[in-house]
Amino acid sequence: MTDPEFAPRYPVNAGADFGTAPFGQTPSQTVGPYVHIGLLWPDGESVVPQGTDGEITVSFTVVDGARNPMSDAMIETWQADGDGRFDHPDDPRGAVPSRTTGFRGFGRAFADETGTMAITTIKPGALPAENGAVEAPHIDVAIFARGMLDRAVTRVYFPDETEVNAVDPVLSAMPEHKRARLVAAPVHGGYHLDIVLQNTDPDGDETPFFAL
Repeated sequence: MTDPEFAPRYPVNAGADFGTAPFGQTPSQTVGPYVHIGLLWPDGESVVPQGTDGEITVSFTVVDGARNPMSDAMIETWQADGDGRFDHPDDPRGAVPSRTTGFRGFGRAFADETGTMAITTIKPGALPAENGAVEAPHIDVAIFARGMLDRAVTRVYFPDETEVNAVDPVLSAMPEHKRARLVAAPVHGGYHLDIVLQNTDPDGDETPFFAL
């Protein structure tokens, strides 16, 4: 007789199709404190090489719902080049190599103890949108951190693009008080955006995020 202590949890049936076995739903788990393992990238924060003409620094500070800094946060950024083009086949206009030498469009940066991180890049150009609209220069930002089951995705716009920000189809679709949460503040040498991951008040200061 099989010792009950070592009996299999699910009965074994010879010749059964285990691809359809009713094992039940796997319980969800939060991401552990290992977000950075295997993701470190020595120059990930350099979207353009140091000394590139027109380079700017864009920094971010990520805080949680209790307004504590997310010291283990990581961001990834994706943007067009200064001409508003992508050297990528998914661009419906066709892939176009950037005129900025070394521009790669993608960045990755890790937070310090204050939840702050930065990338060095160039300001992207405006992008065509549907129905003849124009998207203002912006950078797409994905946020990863311990305890998050999925990334959060947002954008950062630039404060010195007032006219085109006013007609951007994404910003225009938001209540006015929320638009400002996606517009960076000017700082010495570049721009800064605070990212607030959670707020129970729908009119609070949580950063707008996008469902993809």
